[in-house]
Amino acid sequence: MQHLTIIVPDGENNLSSIVGAYKIFSRANAYWKQTKNTELFAIQLAGISKEVEFYEGLFSVRPHVNISEITKTNLVIIPSLNHNYNKALESNKVLIDWVEKQYRQGAEVASICTGAFMLAASGLLNGKSCSTHWAAAESFRAMFPKVNLQTDLLITDENGIYTNGGAYSFLNLIIYLIEKYFDRQTAIYCSKVFQIEMDRNSQSEFAIFTGQKLHEDDTVKKAQSYIESKLNEKISMEDLSATFSVSRRNFDRRFIKATGNTPVEYMQRVKVESAKKAFENTRKTINEVMYEVGYSDVKAFREVFKKITGMSPIDYRNKYNKDVMV
Repeated sequence: MQHLTIIVPDGENNLSSIVGAYKIFSRANAYWKQTKNTELFAIQLAGISKEVEFYEGLFSVRPHVNISEITKTNLVIIPSLNHNYNKALESNKVLIDWVEKQYRQGAEVASICTGAFMLAASGLLNGKSCSTHWAAAESFRAMFPKVNLQTDLLITDENGIYTNGGAYSFLNLIIYLIEKYFDRQTAIYCSKVFQIEMDRNSQSEFAIFTGQKLHEDDTVKKAQSYIESKLNEKISMEDLSATFSVSRRNFDRRFIKATGNTPVEYMQRVKVESAKKAFENTRKTINEVMYEVGYSDVKAFREVFKKITGMSPIDYRNKYNKDVMV
């Protein structure tokens, strides 16, 4: 029998991802026993405290064991953290070291949502791809520049390390892991019981682009503000870099270092975010919105919009605006 460890970090972190992982894996185990006459996993919640309170004491979790009692495990699941990432990491250094040790000894590790901060703090993600909640992307990049953050991806799978996007998308990660460890039929069964859509692979349509300004490059910040103020205009990147007396090559380099995007990508994200809001809240046509955000070529607008959101403009409008004219 294999061993599954679901981590219970100290602090006011996320209860739902702990409970959800435990319930779905337990149901998969029960189904496996029903169909195969055996259980695949011994499942334990493990932490460094005997009891952890959530939501100002409204709920509490008492882990089955202290991590010191687990010498070997096969799969470790790290739940999502609260938004005070530095405090969460400081409070759970022992857990972080334990996770790294287990991986070195052959265990696989999966992080849920902002649990990627704990995983990244172990150093295991350096040079690897990972995902996390889109709202935490800027903080994550600033704290862990050696990690290849891919917030458009719902799930990453690399060398026995799994990560996923934000919030309740962790349910998709759990189904993914169940298919990997059990089989496809067990995953389908759990997806039906818990009514989780299978095979989702992107969180792009849910992302809200708010700019990437947690950096100290004042020139880039001014360029960002300039781009945002010229929403309906076509901006030449050569002219933009010249405006701030920086060579195009150096301008691109500084912009990528500060924001994670090229100036062109940043401009596209700003324009697409404005277009999304127009599709959500107005009855404007695709062409009207396209012109408002500085595009004159329908094909180019559609391609950029789909690249960033994972959906076509018309599909996005129809999904998020109930008042739209069909």
